[in-house]
Amino acid sequence: MPDPLDVLLVAPYYGGSHRAWADGYARHSRHAVRLVTMPARFWKWRMHGGAVTLTARLREQGEDTPDIVLATDMVNVPALLALARRELAQVPVVLYCHENQLTYPLQDGERLDFAFPMINWLSMLTADCVLFNSEFHRDDWFGALPSFLKAFPDFTHTRLMPAVVKKSRVLPVGITLEPLDAARPQAEASVDAPPLVLWNQRWEYDKDPATFFRALRELVARGLHFRVALAGANVRQAPEEFEAAREWLGNRIVHYGRADRATYQRLLWEADIVVSTAYHEFFGIAVVEAIYCQTFPLLPNRLAYPELLPEAFHAPCLYRDFDGLVEGLCRALTEPGRVRTISQALRPSMARFAWTAIAPHYDRLLAEISGIPALT
Repeated sequence: MPDPLDVLLVAPYYGGSHRAWADGYARHSRHAVRLVTMPARFWKWRMHGGAVTLTARLREQGEDTPDIVLATDMVNVPALLALARRELAQVPVVLYCHENQLTYPLQDGERLDFAFPMINWLSMLTADCVLFNSEFHRDDWFGALPSFLKAFPDFTHTRLMPAVVKKSRVLPVGITLEPLDAARPQAEASVDAPPLVLWNQRWEYDKDPATFFRALRELVARGLHFRVALAGANVRQAPEEFEAAREWLGNRIVHYGRADRATYQRLLWEADIVVSTAYHEFFGIAVVEAIYCQTFPLLPNRLAYPELLPEAFHAPCLYRDFDGLVEGLCRALTEPGRVRTISQALRPSMARFAWTAIAPHYDRLLAEISGIPALT
């Protein structure tokens, strides 16, 4: 077997899912993965100026030239390679796109700042390989890119798109699932309590919590019994729709606010139903975690969600509109046996996203791009 590669993983926004991805791959790869990172804040400044600090931190490591660079989409790759040309000249680069700044949905009144999608585009042109975390993400980016490039006055780069498409691939995010197995309760939860509906998305506009709460109001109006756990990260000071829902949901709420890891894992196993109303999702780590813990998913039939579920489960688990969401919730609340059967059947399919399964794919691809014979 060939010797392990020296992989330089560059992540200027080292927090949340980006950090979990970087740490997970470093822990599970057969290669030697060393991280060069910056704290997860001020994302715009990270994209504009992060390459300067990343270069300095690379030099502080004082190690040999890496075999390959694995950079996240927050890296300005041309700037990094220019600044670190002594260390990284001729080193191949793989760009991993957790997200992109062209098709990320804007809030009302917000206008697209062309600088950030252009950094993504120039980084893709520079990289030897471009990875997307889902087919939806890749299609979304390349579907929107022509209009973006044609907005410029001349020399619009559109002729370069086929070459970037050709060097792009899809490689899912790896997820560390072992702690969820360790947190699995020894005994089944009591069936006397009403079903528990879990929100484990970020408390942000792109996850559309207003539609989620509108659906819950409809359930209340129909006299259905349920409990609610409102978990997920909240980066806002005053999430108005959540505070309002806290009032009218009353004692139906069993958890409110960001949960520590132990509490979050417990909620994943206790929940009966996990709901997404997002209009932006390039992968869906939180949903995968919930399904792995045998929680029934009710998800929009769009974005990356259809890729997560085997096709046989699309009909019961994916909804097309608000009425479909409400009807799906009503059925899930009133047919616990069906919910349990589907959630148990779905769990094994999520194991394909475990790092133990995904890391070898990363390892082989990096070896291929670096020119080293494929690992077995």
